[in-house]
Amino acid sequence: MKRGKKYQDSVKLIDTTKLYDPEEAITLCVQTAKAKFDETVELSVRLGVDSRQADQQVRGVVVLPHGTGKTQRVLVIAKGEKADAAQAAGADFVGAEEMVQKIQTENWFDYDVIVCTPDMMGALGRLGKVLGPKGLMPNPKSGTVTMDVAKAVADIKAGKVEYRVDKTNIIHVPVGKASFGAEKLSDNVKVLMDAVVKAKPAAAKGTYLKSVVISTTMGPGIKVNGVKFNA
Repeated sequence: MKRGKKYQDSVKLIDTTKLYDPEEAITLCVQTAKAKFDETVELSVRLGVDSRQADQQVRGVVVLPHGTGKTQRVLVIAKGEKADAAQAAGADFVGAEEMVQKIQTENWFDYDVIVCTPDMMGALGRLGKVLGPKGLMPNPKSGTVTMDVAKAVADIKAGKVEYRVDKTNIIHVPVGKASFGAEKLSDNVKVLMDAVVKAKPAAAKGTYLKSVVISTTMGPGIKVNGVKFNA
């Protein structure tokens, strides 16, 4: 695969045989952001778990102190006082059965996250085959099925992200934008990694953090010393 000149210039900044300390890796990562747009910075963590086993699932949510740099559009499915609370908290779209109907009949997906009260999950659940593959189906584990819709909306708007191990035992999570600078990105990475380390399943044996890599949207991966995260 032929890479562009900017990518090749970025690669020259990195020692591919080295495990960088987190702060050094993040500083270097910011330097590799050479695209004309504000690149997203992503952390990829390979874990020493077997994601096929129910007792070795790693999943959770965390609010990044400086957000992700992306404004999340939130749809809340709720009625009455809960709908009013969601509106007051800054939800972009609020409704009940009519919103479910809109998704079903119009293929409407102009939002990034759906928050739903438990009493409305029966109606929304019918759209599982549509919402599930897009990662939009609310889930109690991610805090998107809740009676406290105001808090859910506030957390999402503040920069809440979900981390979840995939079939290859890797977690991929955006931790901000290159424009944040190294200090803010370091704060976000620390909060995320603390959460991932605390989420270590009791059934996981051996080395938990197998590898940690940070990269920008268009830049090369930079290997991070996982030992520094006290795994």
